[in-house]
Amino acid sequence: MSRYHAPIGVSILAILVAWIAPVQPALGQNAEPAALPPINVEAPREAQAGHAAPRRAGAAVAGPRRMQQPADANEHRLPVVVINTSGVGIGNFSLVPNGQTGTTIDRSQFENRPAFSVADVLRDSPGISIKQGNGPRDFGISIRGSNARNGFGIRNMVIFDDGFPVTQPDGLSRSDLIDPHAYGAIDVIRGPSSALYGNYATGGAIDFRTRPGRVIDGFEYGVDGGSFGYLNNYFTAGKKVGDFEYSFFGSDVRGDGYIQNSWFNTQTVNFLGTLHATPDDRLTFKLIHNHLATRLPIRLSLNQFHQNPFQAGCETSGTPGCGTVSLFNNGFNGPRTPVTAIVAGLGRDDRRTIVGGRWEHDFDNRTTWRNQFVFDDRNINQPTGTTSGIGDFASYNFISDVTRRGEILGMDTTTYVGGFYNTLPWSSDTFNVMPGGGATLGRISANTTASHTNWGFRAREEMKLAPTLTAIAGIGWENTNLRGLNTAYTYTGPAGITTTRLTGADRQFQNTAPELALFFKPNDEWQFRARAATGYGTPQVGNLFVVSSGQFGNNTQLNAQRNLGYDLGADWTPNKSLKVSLTGFYEFFRDELVTQATPAGAPNASFTFNAPRSEHRGVELAADWRFLPTWRFTAAYTYLDQFYTEYVENITNGATYSFNRAGNKIPGISPNELTARLSWDETSGPLRGLGAFVEVVWKDSFYMDNANLLKATGYELVNANVRYKTDLASETLKSLSVFLEVRNLFDRTYLASANNIGNTVTAAGVQNPASVLANSTGSIHAGSPRAFVAGMKIAFR
Repeated sequence: MSRYHAPIGVSILAILVAWIAPVQPALGQNAEPAALPPINVEAPREAQAGHAAPRRAGAAVAGPRRMQQPADANEHRLPVVVINTSGVGIGNFSLVPNGQTGTTIDRSQFENRPAFSVADVLRDSPGISIKQGNGPRDFGISIRGSNARNGFGIRNMVIFDDGFPVTQPDGLSRSDLIDPHAYGAIDVIRGPSSALYGNYATGGAIDFRTRPGRVIDGFEYGVDGGSFGYLNNYFTAGKKVGDFEYSFFGSDVRGDGYIQNSWFNTQTVNFLGTLHATPDDRLTFKLIHNHLATRLPIRLSLNQFHQNPFQAGCETSGTPGCGTVSLFNNGFNGPRTPVTAIVAGLGRDDRRTIVGGRWEHDFDNRTTWRNQFVFDDRNINQPTGTTSGIGDFASYNFISDVTRRGEILGMDTTTYVGGFYNTLPWSSDTFNVMPGGGATLGRISANTTASHTNWGFRAREEMKLAPTLTAIAGIGWENTNLRGLNTAYTYTGPAGITTTRLTGADRQFQNTAPELALFFKPNDEWQFRARAATGYGTPQVGNLFVVSSGQFGNNTQLNAQRNLGYDLGADWTPNKSLKVSLTGFYEFFRDELVTQATPAGAPNASFTFNAPRSEHRGVELAADWRFLPTWRFTAAYTYLDQFYTEYVENITNGATYSFNRAGNKIPGISPNELTARLSWDETSGPLRGLGAFVEVVWKDSFYMDNANLLKATGYELVNANVRYKTDLASETLKSLSVFLEVRNLFDRTYLASANNIGNTVTAAGVQNPASVLANSTGSIHAGSPRAFVAGMKIAFR
């Protein structure tokens, strides 16, 4: 392998400066990767290791000059680029890449509290919004509102687990497989990031990092339990033995749910093992498996939510405020019967298995070559409404890249060059659900056979222009192919004579994403960052076959969305007791992909369209203040202002009527969100290990429709926690920790999720008012009432 010399770094910087100067938000047609691994996120492991990778005999012992790292690699900061030589991770840009806005959430922030789902931990990062999805741990995660416009799952960001992608090639991630007890830290990377992470990274990326085996160094068992039948039994094991290090996590989580027909039973396994096969070669194996069996409630209208938020008594026909779905009596046509979720037996029975392998080879003490392969199989059985989706989605993801440290004219540089290929071929069926209970299936409604393939290249150069100033330039190019055939079935007459309608799609997108950034650290107290970067996200094949009525049809004209974003931020750390981070951003979108709920009874719950132009702007603030030795105040605040600048919506009721939405707020975006926590932890004396906190979560009201007629109400929640942790003087036991937490202390009734709804018009072409839209179903899940959760964990040597 030839070494990379100065011209590479100089040329990347020069090209990017010339390219991004005109500031084009589009830069191409469209493309996607299924998740290039996040140029890793193993820095805390390196910080703990504190040594360079072993060298083969005769190799030079003088390593590349390293940029200084802080003592605590998990603290909230913008870390520098480092080569990971701990042997546990990949050689790559660690944690949050230089010049980019990001937050690292350390395990200490969620270890001694109920960590049931991502919602319990990610709110500690500004820029993050969470809404309940279709399942107990299924949440819609948004970075700067990126996923707020989608009806289910996680879109518009790329997610990793120990550097292995858990976002499939079509851009879908789901948080069912994430049990926060497994992780040591979480890195949230905010802003357009397609130059480094590819397709769908319009909002950024998140990497969940398990704890290294050497940190676990033994075995841990824990149990959490509380209101609504919640019980989580989990264990963790880890060791470093010679040249091999491993960590293993498993959990069994069950509960009755706080909404009728929402019981769940889910098991998760997460394993990471790394072997130093030779002084220059590291082999890493990753396994994640999750099985989810759950019942699902029906999303409500705003009026139904106010009348019966937790769907009490809905096993009885005619109970007020119950959500219903209308099912064909015979399973294919004719009269329908409205039934509730518990009567229909709606739910999910899904399995997810991810197997990954990574080989890293050091050519010398400056150059690392990485190859990584991931197999990701998502098997679904989802009777979630009038129809049931059944299919198997197995994807394949391969990357190969080189990271090279060097110097140009005496300036430290890090060069990254890589290529990737990933593909997702699948065939899935949609069946009608019919009355009878147990999610009885009728006849097939549709079949989609498709493939989603991405391949491309990316490069990045970081150059330390001065001891206090680093310049970063990156570029990514990607080709995406969407091919599919949708067969929709209709049935006529009592015998159900079958008619089929075929809709095909063969779309190709190319996208190019450059980025430029400057990172300035004049002293230990201050650091500043400025960044201009682009993102892109192609539609998914399934989007191409659903029209605004929710029926199967031709929506193949969809374009890829593209955004150009500017970030300007500063971090202030005057001493070890105070950290403040402030970032302002402004992003310009072209052809933004927006999803809204479809009319009740449609075979598809959501429809996707392009908004030609829109703008997103906001402010992110993070603060961590230890104002006394035992007292600490933390806050994560986000302000968002997102609106259409060009979009004409066409609504049909007999005739078609057009409405100009320019200047309207984009629905689903809460303008203000805050998580603030005041905590006390005794560090000495007879009360050492005892702690408590009070936490406030505030989410502002937001619009639910494009016309800005109907608002979802905001909420303020208060949580309170008391915990105790002590070391144990024993040959077999290391420590014991216990906690008790009250969630939603004042028992507020609030909206945990509100999907966007479509506007409607009268026969005269007049938009229906908010009083009519408040009856639009398929939107709202209520949040949990007051809940008590207690937990215990014991660590063994």
